[in-house]
Amino acid sequence: MAFQINELLPANGAGLAPMAGVTDAAMRLLCHEQGSAWAVSEMLSAKGWVFSGGKNRAANDLLARLPGEGVVGLQLFGSDPETIAEAARRLWGRGFQFFDLNFGCPAPKITGNGEGSAMMRDPAQIGRIVRALADATPLPVTAKIRSGWDEGHINAAEVARICEENGASAITVHARTRMQQYAGEADWRVIAEVKRAVSIPVFGNGDVRGGADALRMIDETGCDAVVVGRAAQGNPWIFREIAASLRGERIDPPTPDERVGMAVRHFELERQLYGEKLAVLQMRKHIAWYVHGMRGASRFRETVNALESGEAVLAALREFARNQ
Repeated sequence: MAFQINELLPANGAGLAPMAGVTDAAMRLLCHEQGSAWAVSEMLSAKGWVFSGGKNRAANDLLARLPGEGVVGLQLFGSDPETIAEAARRLWGRGFQFFDLNFGCPAPKITGNGEGSAMMRDPAQIGRIVRALADATPLPVTAKIRSGWDEGHINAAEVARICEENGASAITVHARTRMQQYAGEADWRVIAEVKRAVSIPVFGNGDVRGGADALRMIDETGCDAVVVGRAAQGNPWIFREIAASLRGERIDPPTPDERVGMAVRHFELERQLYGEKLAVLQMRKHIAWYVHGMRGASRFRETVNALESGEAVLAALREFARNQ
């Protein structure tokens, strides 16, 4: 039996949002171990994949999986329906459980090409893309959208209905406009509006920073689950916290030793994926997130950013932990 989107809705009810340069296999595995119900990969350019013939090394790194990962969706972006469909036909056997379409990225280099959240200005084309992808693959199709392009054009409910009509199995709503980028407060009323507009599952995204936020979002919007993005950076335990909150329980935050220990494990997974040189570079941002707020964190970040070998990074982490 094919994978069903409703399988993403267990009691813990929280997924890991796609984040470019962040949600690789290492990050996804650690979040899964802490209770995330699913994760979505970094976004992959459908056009880049098709035109390169699948020979782009960075794209192939993005497709890497690790043993023990849970349910993962592969996120594609683009503006041409047939190119996205062709990419999916080439990629659906790579071990991902569903495809996710990116209609939410606000980065100028993406929107400048008419992709990502720029698609929110063309709901009809979004519908054509969803239909093309749904027809091209046996896997479920989901879409991540924003509230709209700007405050004067809040059209998430319209776009969600079009996605549903064209074969989408679920919708994730980041309750900010493209013009907001990641600033200001997310307007959860938009998530509630989308939930009323469609019958497929709706996942809420924006300003979920812990278990209490997750409970409040579900209560205020009626969304089927929450999606966590930036709050999971350096904090995979947020999924454990959300799961506990949904059970009516409380858990202690991770100790300094646990935080540093997770950073060490994260580095070892990155090294397994990419080799030592790239892992050292990749981990600089992750280590900064793991140690944020700890004693001496600012100076420690500067130290780590100057290191070039894996053993030096590990030694620095162990020394930092001893001084907490």
